[in-house]
Amino acid sequence: MVHEEDGRIGLKHGAGGRAMRALIKEVFVDRLDGVPGPGIGLGAMDDGAAIAFGDQWLVITTDSHVISPIFFPGGDIGRLAVAGTVNDLAMMGATEVLALTCAVVVEEGFPRADLERVRDSIEATCREADARILTGDTKVMGRGEIDGLVLNTTGIALSRRVVPDSGLKPGDLIILSGTAGDHGIAVMACRHELALEGDLRSDVAPLNMMIRQALEAGEDGVIAMKDPTRGGVVSALCEMAQKAGVGIVLNGPSVPLNAGVRAAAELLGIDPLMVANEGKALIGVHAGAAERVLSALRAHPFGRNAAIVAACTEERAGRVILDTGFGRRLLTEPEGEPLPRIC
Repeated sequence: MVHEEDGRIGLKHGAGGRAMRALIKEVFVDRLDGVPGPGIGLGAMDDGAAIAFGDQWLVITTDSHVISPIFFPGGDIGRLAVAGTVNDLAMMGATEVLALTCAVVVEEGFPRADLERVRDSIEATCREADARILTGDTKVMGRGEIDGLVLNTTGIALSRRVVPDSGLKPGDLIILSGTAGDHGIAVMACRHELALEGDLRSDVAPLNMMIRQALEAGEDGVIAMKDPTRGGVVSALCEMAQKAGVGIVLNGPSVPLNAGVRAAAELLGIDPLMVANEGKALIGVHAGAAERVLSALRAHPFGRNAAIVAACTEERAGRVILDTGFGRRLLTEPEGEPLPRIC
């Protein structure tokens, strides 16, 4: 059961782990999924949907964004909203954004100067991603009815090819485009005013230009993609393994980590592999395309720390095994994100 004993929703149901996916399936997917013809719909629970549109695919995604604090090292809710939506499109193979929508829900008393600062961030991130806001909506809620500011963004794009998150086969390799855990650790440290050493900054960024380079380099050798947001690398890999019916062996020592994130995670007892990222991608590739894709990623500033971190096997289908270098253990997908309200 995904519900609490009193029948109410808990924070874990929005945190990107098993509880959230079970809630979505039980409450929404079984009743609302409806793809008009061939394509990817709600039931796939991918980063977006895709429907046939002439000889191309129309890719659509939508996301709501709540974060505390609204401004954090490396970004803010405006950059998060645009980058998150652009990245969800990119993870489906759609790297040229046709349009974005932006709905803004503001709490009464929210400073106008802060709202304008968020607007400036939205504008700057749109320029970076070569995207544009075409329409939107604004609502004002009473004091205490929401926590400051909520953004909802929807993105649409056309793509010749769709890359699902379920395309892995035994023998495929998985590339992580950069260091893990940066966003969640930075937001947590800022939120709780922790005096931690190191430059802890969110990695939030639009990845579509980098992913375009990877797709051009890997061509049909790129067969699955997912961004490890809520629930981090572990949650994303578990979902990919379950959907594809493969085992995934994650090589722990090969996972890139910033020194500050590693130190903070050890101090706080948090596994950085289970912490959200907002500027990283997991890319499944055929073994023969791995080096080409890796080189393309490393040629982009957002992918300079990219590494091959996992391999797919026939054994332990649907499960993720961590190889620590000293032994192996089964990784269990988190029930929910250990750091709530981070995206």
